[in-house]
Amino acid sequence: MLRISFIENNKEKVLEGLKKRNFKNASDFIEKVLETDKKRKEVRTEMENTLATANKISKEIGMLYQSGKADEANLKKQESADLKQKSKDQAEEVSLLEKEVENLLYEIPNIPHESVPYGSTEEDNEEIFKEGIIPTLHDKALPHWELAKKYDIIDFELGVKITGAGFPVYKGKGAKLQRALIAYFLDKNSEAGYEEIQPPYLVNEASGIATGQLPDKEGQMYHDAKDDLYLIPTAEVPLTNMYRDELLIESDFPIKTTAYTPCFRREAGSYGAHVRGLNRLHQFDKVELVRIEHPNNSFTALDEMVNHVKEILNELELPYRILRLCGGDIGFTASLTFDFEVYSTAQERWLEVSSISNFESFQANRLKLRFKDENGKSQLAHTLNGSSLALPRILASILENYQTPEGIKIPKVLVPYTHFKMID
Repeated sequence: MLRISFIENNKEKVLEGLKKRNFKNASDFIEKVLETDKKRKEVRTEMENTLATANKISKEIGMLYQSGKADEANLKKQESADLKQKSKDQAEEVSLLEKEVENLLYEIPNIPHESVPYGSTEEDNEEIFKEGIIPTLHDKALPHWELAKKYDIIDFELGVKITGAGFPVYKGKGAKLQRALIAYFLDKNSEAGYEEIQPPYLVNEASGIATGQLPDKEGQMYHDAKDDLYLIPTAEVPLTNMYRDELLIESDFPIKTTAYTPCFRREAGSYGAHVRGLNRLHQFDKVELVRIEHPNNSFTALDEMVNHVKEILNELELPYRILRLCGGDIGFTASLTFDFEVYSTAQERWLEVSSISNFESFQANRLKLRFKDENGKSQLAHTLNGSSLALPRILASILENYQTPEGIKIPKVLVPYTHFKMID
């Protein structure tokens, strides 16, 4: 969430950033925010003046009683009571205006970093890096959903029977490969200095608001109405909320955490081959990275996270590319996002497997996550997160890119985890 003081002091920068995001009627909306906040300040000042007058009269009442002027004191008592009621009404108006300002601020996305390109859709994203050799497959190569059936390693129909579409059942070597990937990702992250966490899979509304999933994305989250809890769409939510309402010190930085969790998303998406199989699911596994950083170091940290995911994909020997997302495709809370995509040779298309983002102070403001600087002044920290990695499309790419007429090879780096070299 943007701070109202930031909007007041950087109005043109905010409007330019919202233009890059294709935010409709940005100028009118920002004016509404500022006017509402101005009204809030005016009413608060009136309330404080009313209270000051009431307090002054209260002192006068005591003096009047002491001097034997009871009638005059009684009149003053009525005046004081009227002023206290007025101040109470003004306090209620201030509270309503504060809530209105807050709700308006919730609708404003983060301001994109200056390097974010203009654009409306994913077609306008900027490719900044490409690595790896796209393999040449044999004539009878299959997409992963057919490979899964051929080798009986993922059962999509059984998932429909048990739960519904988008909830696959991993079996045999498919389940072992999934578990191997999770262990490998966590080990790589731990070696890079990230503390492994096992967080809850359900979060409360305050946690969803703090990281920006609510009120923006409530339709995409599974919600238990009885207990008012949400199934997490990503481990980013519980990991980041570990530091909600915290006051850190500079020596606490950097804070680096990682977690494996299942993730749950209600979004149905569109239909067709590009969402078949593992391409889009309601429940999927992901290993996440979260960092809490000093503002001076957050973009260095972002580069470190990008290089870390590069190393993992290089070890998996999967062809991949990195995109800098444009203003129209970047997430609501992000300032700058890099997407990693691996190439699915059997599908002949790129599949997103990771998004790595710097939110700067946007999330921290909602989280009330601050630190004391060297001068003892309280400042907002910066937060970052990234997938390391999302498993469904990584698994799909391994199945498709590593397939041979004899079976599916296992990437060398995973063999110590799977304890087998081939799915056949």
